[in-house]
Amino acid sequence: MSYSPFLWELEVVGGVPSVVHTPLMSGANAIHGVVIIGAIIVMLNAEDTNILALSLGFVAVLLGTLNVVGGFVVTDRMLEMFSKKKK
Repeated sequence: MSYSPFLWELEVVGGVPSVVHTPLMSGANAIHGVVIIGAIIVMLNAEDTNILALSLGFVAVLLGTLNVVGGFVVTDRMLEMFSKKKK
């Protein structure tokens, strides 16, 4: 049976226990932080006339930042599930 990449990803992500999810998100945030720094370095070293490099760098910074912020939001929600309720 052949899965599309989207269905395969849903199956893999859905199979991760909630206890392991938070450390995995933290690792993904760290990786995307490196992607953001790398894209900024590429943009700083690109010539002003190289529109392709500047555009791709901007898109990489934008998408990487959205992914990091989303990861922090999801991680915060997961940690709230394990915290004690205030009375």
